[in-house]
Amino acid sequence: MTAFATLRTRALKTTLIAAGAFGFSLSALAADIKLGAAEALSGPASQYGQSIKNGLQLAVDELNAAGGVKGNKISIQFEDEAGKKEQAIDVFKKLIFQDKVLMLFGPTLSNSAQAADPIAQAAKVVVFGTSNTADGITSIGDHVFRNSVTEADVLPETLRVAIKQAKIGKVAVLYGNDDVFTKSGYDAFKKALENLKVPVTTTETFAKGDVDFKAQLTKIKANGADAIVLSALIAEGAPIMVQARQLGIDLPFIGGNGMNSVKIFDLAKEKSDNLWVGSPWALGNQTKENQHFVVAYTQKYKSAPDQFGAQAYDAMNIVATALGKIKLSGNLESDRKALRDALPAVTHLGATGPFKFRQAMGKDGKPAGYDAQQAAIVSVTKGGKYSIEK
Repeated sequence: MTAFATLRTRALKTTLIAAGAFGFSLSALAADIKLGAAEALSGPASQYGQSIKNGLQLAVDELNAAGGVKGNKISIQFEDEAGKKEQAIDVFKKLIFQDKVLMLFGPTLSNSAQAADPIAQAAKVVVFGTSNTADGITSIGDHVFRNSVTEADVLPETLRVAIKQAKIGKVAVLYGNDDVFTKSGYDAFKKALENLKVPVTTTETFAKGDVDFKAQLTKIKANGADAIVLSALIAEGAPIMVQARQLGIDLPFIGGNGMNSVKIFDLAKEKSDNLWVGSPWALGNQTKENQHFVVAYTQKYKSAPDQFGAQAYDAMNIVATALGKIKLSGNLESDRKALRDALPAVTHLGATGPFKFRQAMGKDGKPAGYDAQQAAIVSVTKGGKYSIEK
């Protein structure tokens, strides 16, 4: 050993002894709270996944700049699940068992959540969905949380406001019949239309990946509807709007969660007008919490945020609040349990407004995971912008 190496070893030993004298370990000197995120960062669902990543990272950066949680910095590891169920399962296993994250966010789509969330539940690791709105997600178990308001909670209000404001008498329904999210949206729309006693002129379907919707739209046009109720992801929803306008169908569209994105203006351009959507979040909401988020997001990413970025941003702050209420021991199993136990009681006032959890019931009738309890804001697209109608 060289003299330099000997001196360096002695210095390290001195540091270790000093650390012990003050009652903390060397690892505690640079302790990061390691979280994971499994999001669709490639493929069609990346329209949502990238916004979610941006929202999570913005919140992490702000929290760390303010000192982290009790002096511990938050680190977040992103993995691409590409909007595919099999890949989401693999990524969940990697983050939970290999990377040993404290908890994880995601996945982006409800389809993937139905497949991958049971992995987290079985491992007793919190999984927090920021974009899953299909029914049944939180019934998987008591480690499944989400702050994305369900279609069943939002769509009835979206319909009510759109029907009143646009003077809609009867509607046509168009939905994706091979996706958990779009089928759940259809079920919520169908029930709400029945409750509102709105006649349906025709119900048409499409599949994920379809690009030609003229046959369905031609039938809708022939049946004399006043509006089109659409349960779709934006990859199919945007071309549906474009092709409808090309066929001379200038009816209002009433969309679900998948259509509520500023990406609609890029994908459908001038043909994006007259789309009605509901969400707890709206770009034009003038609360100080939302305006802080909008300005910070726009400055960091040079583009306007959407609902998915806002929900992810709030989700990270909700988790940070829960982390601030517990004492991390360094024992991963104990810390995962402590976080799970602290989360249900968290309330938050953020970009999406006042937030609290509502416990869901499992398929066995017993208490299970936790849904969001928030009121919807209904907006309509006009001239490349969302305008709040309620």
